[in-house]
Amino acid sequence: MTAQFLAGGPVAEAVLADVKTRVAALTEKGITPGLGTILVGDDEASAGYVRKKHETCAEVGIASVNLEIPARSNQAELLAGVQRFNADPAVDAFLIQHPVPDHFDFNAALAAMDPAKDADGLHPTSLGRLVLQEEGPVPCTPAGIQAMFVHYGIDVAGKHVVVVGRGPTLGRPLALLLTTKAPGANAAVTVVHTGVADIAAYTRQADIVVAAVGRPGCVTADMVKPGAVVVSGGISWEGRRLLPDVDEDVNEVAGWVTPRLGGVGPTTVAMLLANTVAAAERSWS
Repeated sequence: MTAQFLAGGPVAEAVLADVKTRVAALTEKGITPGLGTILVGDDEASAGYVRKKHETCAEVGIASVNLEIPARSNQAELLAGVQRFNADPAVDAFLIQHPVPDHFDFNAALAAMDPAKDADGLHPTSLGRLVLQEEGPVPCTPAGIQAMFVHYGIDVAGKHVVVVGRGPTLGRPLALLLTTKAPGANAAVTVVHTGVADIAAYTRQADIVVAAVGRPGCVTADMVKPGAVVVSGGISWEGRRLLPDVDEDVNEVAGWVTPRLGGVGPTTVAMLLANTVAAAERSWS
């Protein structure tokens, strides 16, 4: 068996086509949606992610501005940047690129954001809305994974999904999202993590496995049920080489699997821009 690829590119293109149409409708009213990014420190991968977000904004007609906070700076300067974007009417939504250097408090900065301007869906108010199954911005990578299931016609409802990882940006919100009644969800979800002695005992039972760890090759072929859907949500880097959480040998066992390049990443950016244009629509309605 050779798995079919869950490529993120076509999913992102469909989302961005809708975003572009909605941006055009706002532009006709004299409104230009705006995204702000706050980049803290000098992490090369984070800088690359931010560049991609701004490039994609330009493609769909969203204005964007980046604020750089040097690594040698302090929490007060980060909070000042948050307040600057909170008060800027040209910025409909913004994000703080994660992770930040250790001496910054990401959660405190996140909590200081205006929840109406949450582009990443990570503000406590946004996560609370997700828990309550109310409308609001959804964390971008989980939303992108859900959109992939819908796009490729993967039936998630009633299926057993095992999420490997419990982080606040992917594993935990994805588990919440996949238990809602939305399309591409309504699943039975198990979350496993470093506190679980035998993770493979759970993943071998799963119809769908999502790796959300950020550790290369943490899901291998012997951990996967034949024909299962396997998504690598977490990534890490070895120099300039991107390393997914899912080992390439899984391709020979799974029914569907995300490719090493062009998997979940493009959908994450697309969902960020969808959150941004939604914030603009709410702000100017």
